[in-house]
Amino acid sequence: MEKLQAEDARYLKRKVKGGSLDVHPTEKALIVQYELEATILGEMGDPMVGERKECQKIIRLKSLNANTDIATLARKVVEECRLIHPSKLPEVEQLLFYLLNRKKSGNDKREKHSPRDLAPFEGMELDEEANINRIDHYVELLYEDIPEKVRGATLILHLARNPDNLEELLQNETALGALARVLREDWKQSVDLATTIIYVFFCFSSFSQFHGQVTHYKIGALCMNIIEHELKRYDLWQDELQKKAANQNVKKEHEKAFKKYQGLLIKQEQLLQVALHLLLNLAEDTRTELKMRNKNIVHTLVKTLDREDEELLVLVVSFLKKLSIFLENKNDMAETYAVEKLARLLPCKHEDLLNTTLRLLLNLSFDTGLRSQMVQAGLIPKLSALLADESQRQLCMCILYHISVDDRFKSMFAYTDCIPQLMKMLFDCGESPMDPELISFCINLAANKRNAQVICEGNGLKMLMKRGLKLKDVLTMKMIRNVSQHDGPTKNLFIDYVGDLAAQTGVQEREEYVIECLGTLANLTIPDLDWELVLKEYNLVPFLKNHLKPGSAEDDLILEVVIMIGTVSMDDSCAAMMAKSGIISALIELLNSQQEDDEFVCQIVYVFYQMVFHQATRDVIIKDTQAPAYLIDLMHDKNAEIRKVCDNTLDIIAEYDEEWGRKIQSEKFRWHNSQWLEMVDNRAMGDDGEPFMYGDDGEPFMHNGDILERPDLFYSADGIIPADSTISPEFFIGYQNGDMGQAGGFPEAVSTVLYYPRRPSTAILEL
Repeated sequence: MEKLQAEDARYLKRKVKGGSLDVHPTEKALIVQYELEATILGEMGDPMVGERKECQKIIRLKSLNANTDIATLARKVVEECRLIHPSKLPEVEQLLFYLLNRKKSGNDKREKHSPRDLAPFEGMELDEEANINRIDHYVELLYEDIPEKVRGATLILHLARNPDNLEELLQNETALGALARVLREDWKQSVDLATTIIYVFFCFSSFSQFHGQVTHYKIGALCMNIIEHELKRYDLWQDELQKKAANQNVKKEHEKAFKKYQGLLIKQEQLLQVALHLLLNLAEDTRTELKMRNKNIVHTLVKTLDREDEELLVLVVSFLKKLSIFLENKNDMAETYAVEKLARLLPCKHEDLLNTTLRLLLNLSFDTGLRSQMVQAGLIPKLSALLADESQRQLCMCILYHISVDDRFKSMFAYTDCIPQLMKMLFDCGESPMDPELISFCINLAANKRNAQVICEGNGLKMLMKRGLKLKDVLTMKMIRNVSQHDGPTKNLFIDYVGDLAAQTGVQEREEYVIECLGTLANLTIPDLDWELVLKEYNLVPFLKNHLKPGSAEDDLILEVVIMIGTVSMDDSCAAMMAKSGIISALIELLNSQQEDDEFVCQIVYVFYQMVFHQATRDVIIKDTQAPAYLIDLMHDKNAEIRKVCDNTLDIIAEYDEEWGRKIQSEKFRWHNSQWLEMVDNRAMGDDGEPFMYGDDGEPFMHNGDILERPDLFYSADGIIPADSTISPEFFIGYQNGDMGQAGGFPEAVSTVLYYPRRPSTAILEL
């Protein structure tokens, strides 16, 4: 048939039909789709054989940048590429404009990799051009000695590097089976052979549709074994070099071994790079990734971080970044102390390695334990220094933000140049919106006292107040509020801004903005501040009272109002103003409605605590309100802070009012002896009561009364406690000296009662 066509064919007719235009998914290039139709014509001009093929041409635009004239470049592309019709010039311009403005993907590792992602390495050079039609000959070379096997594998690799040949190679099961067999049997005999064959399968792994064939030949598992073996060899090389370096008598031998080691290391890193690249492609399938994890892929990758080759490190860090999104892999990285090895890579001149390392650290920084490792590895000063690099600033700021969430690490930022850089960034924003990461980071840092002092250095606070008040910026005011909470020199700086803050409580302002301004004022517990003047000048008392009503505003605003009242109540005249305005009754009403909210309860009780210090408000609280009764009920609250404030407040009330003092003492006695009283009550109600609980007529001594209403049962009749309920100092002196029979001591008749086992000691102490 071929002979007949050669004789009869007179000429070949080719016809090209233009198709669509598109941009390359990853590179700065245009893709031209076209259809090629080839027809062989006979002697009479009749078509004898015809074939049609879909093709594409890639036009790479390496010179495309921000200074490129799009129109001129588009005309040049149309003129030099005959496949593009001149009528498509506007479309070409539009695609070029899209390429120019497309977000750069250089900082992101792509999920898909083309065979050209790996640069050709030493040993791939050939003195002949590979031809797909000679594939059978190349396969035959795989059955020869190692050098011929390397040559045959290299020729097949040259074919596989062209994506157009992959489909045809895939159909040749003999070639793929031979490659897999040779790799499985001979990979230990030649690093070049193993690298070349893995590279062939890497070309297939660059496309998702071929992953099944790569998995079929178990190349992934074989690569894992090869990588593990090579890492062990690397450790042996290191040990051998160290031994020879320690022996001064074999210095020349050490130098010779070191040169040999350098050559072996280059080849080994090429093998590791190809094998890891293949595994990274296969890890696109989460099931395959899980199999890799079961083979300790994370430990293998972390161990590889000790290498110096930057291209290999970029690949390893990228792989770890992909794995880090799963909890199990993240935990493995924590166990292997990956953060310590990653810290070694910062900073570095290789931009891709730096960016990829920061992205991995960002993924890991969501874990509390790993954040601690980052701090221990000294990453805070390193990341703070990298804030000056605009291309890496966002990533560094996000990592530092996560670290700043932990109160243990906030103070460490004060000893770096981080805060001055952040303040400069805030200043450079002017009146434009700030990045949320920037202001959120600053808010966290301002919660530390030392950081707040650094923030206020120079005109820091003035600049923040100017921006916050002028732009009504809620987040800036939140940062200012955090600064204001610290005692010391920073708090006194706010005296100049009290009037500006008080003026922001108008009804026209946004509620979240008023909350921050009011919260800042409430933090200003400054002795020299005349709160009475502030309340009168800005008419704040009606504002505070109106916002105490349940439902009058959001709970956050109402809570800030309560805190504000507690702050101003430290002043005697302000407390009197509050009492006259009826705020105390409003607080009690609010306490009833918010009794389940511990924060509300604690702050309201604190207001009562402040007010009982002053004579005017103390009388109002004790005589005109039921506040003491509420405090008694809250005396045993489950919240420790509430109990503490209640106890302090009730102690002051008991000191100034005898009636409430007795009630408070009685309640404390009842509480401390509740278990004993419950035991007594249970025995009185039981069927098998003990004799001492009943009289001769079978009636209980206490009948149905309350034990606290039987003063004859208290220790006050025989000189133990005088009538004024006090114990003289002579009693304690005599007790310490053992003179129990002296005046003021215990009578002999009562000594047996004191040590009666059924009567708890707390009853004696409280009465």
